[in-house]
Amino acid sequence: MKKHQIRIVGGCFRRTVIAVAEGEHLRPTPDRVRETLFNWLAHFWGGSFGGHRVLDPFAGTGALGFEAASRGVDHVQMVERAPAALAGLRAVQSRLQAASVHIHAGDALTYLREQPEPSFDLILLDPPFGEQWLPRLWPLVGRALRPGGLLYLEAETALAEPPGDWQLLRQGRAGQVHYHLLKFAAAQENMNNGNKHITEAS
Repeated sequence: MKKHQIRIVGGCFRRTVIAVAEGEHLRPTPDRVRETLFNWLAHFWGGSFGGHRVLDPFAGTGALGFEAASRGVDHVQMVERAPAALAGLRAVQSRLQAASVHIHAGDALTYLREQPEPSFDLILLDPPFGEQWLPRLWPLVGRALRPGGLLYLEAETALAEPPGDWQLLRQGRAGQVHYHLLKFAAAQENMNNGNKHITEAS
């Protein structure tokens, strides 16, 4: 494997090589971490990726989003603003004829703010390190997730205490990258409370 290439590790696009465009903001998720993540998802989704909608708001090389498409999710929405990375995403999408992958040229924060309603089951959050993205993103990502939705997060430090609306399900480390899987607990709690009220009223 060349220095500026990665590969999809599972699913129908397995072993597909993705070129990594030059740029300091591109930090593809390592193969081993992606394999771990999708094993986690298989556990929490009962082994089935179909029927799920995924948002990759800092798509970069597309490693995470194309991996999700390869595993069979129904819809993968990628968001990227860097021209070189966008060109790379579109080239891979065309080569794979990945109909489930949709690419939006724009800013992650703007895209999240403009979501009219919760519509995703998983957000793949891999923002550039060292730029204090998380304080700006926490208020937005929960609004985009359906009840019980999951959030995958990569960060330069371990997430010691997630915000009150989030439940930390899994975490790991690979070199300088700390990765986490969280559940939007507030959405699930609200749904459970609603069911409880219905039961009590019956």
